[in-house]
Amino acid sequence: MEPTTNLPAPMEINETLERLRAEAPGRIAAVTSVGDLDDLAADLTGKRSPIAAGRRALGTVPAEERRELGRAINDVAVEIDSLLEARRTTLEAAEATEALAADRVDVTLPGRVPARGTTHVIQQVMDEIVDIFVAMGYTAATGPEAETEFYNFTALNFGAAHPSRFESDTFYLDYGDDPEGVLLRTHTSPMQARYMEDHDPPVYLVVPGRVFRRDQFDPTHSPVFHQIEGLAVDRDITFGDLKGALEHFAHEFLGPETRVKFIPHYFPFTEPSAEMHVFDNGRWMELLGCGMVNPAVFDAVGYDPNEVTGFAFGMGADRLAMVRHGITDLRHLFDPDRRILEQYR
Repeated sequence: MEPTTNLPAPMEINETLERLRAEAPGRIAAVTSVGDLDDLAADLTGKRSPIAAGRRALGTVPAEERRELGRAINDVAVEIDSLLEARRTTLEAAEATEALAADRVDVTLPGRVPARGTTHVIQQVMDEIVDIFVAMGYTAATGPEAETEFYNFTALNFGAAHPSRFESDTFYLDYGDDPEGVLLRTHTSPMQARYMEDHDPPVYLVVPGRVFRRDQFDPTHSPVFHQIEGLAVDRDITFGDLKGALEHFAHEFLGPETRVKFIPHYFPFTEPSAEMHVFDNGRWMELLGCGMVNPAVFDAVGYDPNEVTGFAFGMGADRLAMVRHGITDLRHLFDPDRRILEQYR
């Protein structure tokens, strides 16, 4: 506590109050920021201000003068606080207006157009192929990527010793208790059996999806790639129907002048089987595999092979994307470099 001898006398207090009352309005009006106003408020009414000093000195003032002097101090303090609050309101409003002006968006300026995204080139090709077959009356469906050995091989007439069943060709999973095992599907063909189990004929089905095989990653192979499987089952379907449907697809996808030919081949789940080749860039090139559904597949799903016939086909979407865009290295399709991918919008 300050010594009593340092406290102002009543006359000095009154003189200080009059001086504050005269000077405070001008000093407050001259302040241009809320921060400076806080500093001035500390000088005028804070703990080290003349008003605080006058209040501390009230204890030394004679009792008959103390009440009147205390009222005078409070009146000046209230008057100054009122001026400070009014100035604070004005300054805060001005600063808010200035901040809004600085953040103002000029709506007359043209907007910034964000970079346009797109689906991957493989997905574009898959969507286009599916659309072609849907326009022909087919239904699109998808199936699980983790598949049982029964649907992936057994139901499709793959023998127990077929090489594709070996671990050197197929990714097996340590999952579940299926006696034949669980694996990453090697083709989208398992949906043939799954769909026929749940639907009576006629069936016109197209199945896009991702498949997995133990292949090296090189210009023409990948351990992960994409297939589109097709199936048509009805009464009196012939190999001529198969050729007509696939030739129509080739014309829609590659152009109406595209030439096609069918070469005998072997697949466990079709008999007879064939490869469809197209004439592209001056040479014949394999495009897909196909054939009439093997009666053993109908037996596996509960169809009567004496009542229905059908055909199936499968094609690699990655290969078709390469043909469509003249890509010579399959690895470009899996490269995350935007300079490559943005070429195929």
